[in-house]
Amino acid sequence: MGFQLGEEHDGGMNEMNLIPLIDIMLVLMIIFLVTATVANPSIPLTLPKTMAEIQTPPPKPITISINAEGEVAWNDQIIGLGELEQRFEQEAQAAEKPTVQLRADKDSRYDMVAQVMSRASAAGLSDIAFVSEN
Repeated sequence: MGFQLGEEHDGGMNEMNLIPLIDIMLVLMIIFLVTATVANPSIPLTLPKTMAEIQTPPPKPITISINAEGEVAWNDQIIGLGELEQRFEQEAQAAEKPTVQLRADKDSRYDMVAQVMSRASAAGLSDIAFVSEN
């Protein structure tokens, strides 16, 4: 004969009580919202007005690549020298002439580089930049 408190089928707590955890999370969220608005104060300013004009960005440069085999590519599309000359002439008709970025393989022939440069110059595109690696 033993003495027993409670019911015989009492197995204890099977689940965790989540209500205190939810309460703590709500309090943390309120603290975060209050400090976020205080930490980023907006200062009212009256900015001065100037007469400076907004400058338009320069046109997108033309990238001409010459590989070791002597093939010429216009923005990653391989083309022939005749088509290259036509495209240079079309680009030269723009109000603001673009920059030609010339990327030549170190093993490419100097003759091909000179051909591309002469066609760009003949079309009126004289702003030519050589691209290299560091």
